Amino acid sequence: MTLSDPSTTPTYAYEHLVTLEETNVVGNVYFTNYLRWQGHCRERFLMERAPGVMRALHGELALVTASCHCEYFGELYAMDRVSLRMSLTAADDHQLSMAFHYYRTNAAVPQLVARGGQTVACMRRTDQGMCPIPVPEELRAALAPYRSRA
Repeated sequence: MTLSDPSTTPTYAYEHLVTLEETNVVGNVYFTNYLRWQGHCRERFLMERAPGVMRALHGELALVTASCHCEYFGELYAMDRVSLRMSLTAADDHQLSMAFHYYRTNAAVPQLVARGGQTVACMRRTDQGMCPIPVPEELRAALAPYRSRA
């Protein structure tokens, strides 16, 4: 997946304060927390921009993470402020791909410390198992302003 350049792409931002719980014995943030924050960002986006989709997740709709990844460029520590910026990089009939850029914001100039991405499949729960469905129109419309120009 090509990762978008956040300087040229509108992004949805999720602000996070790192806690001691998220660090390891060395004192830096444990690597899996970056992936957790992708989920937090995605869920916050749904709550704010596509609440009908969020409600539908309690029924037949499932957003299944098909893949995710993260590259690390710097370390984060407890009490660092992180701005996780999400953009849409691709969309097809039933899948969406998003890029995430992680910036430490408690410095004079925000510092890119990581970037990653994930692909999500829209599925319906049935008695026979999961089956792909089209991306809900509310979700497609909510993500449209955040589409990568790359």
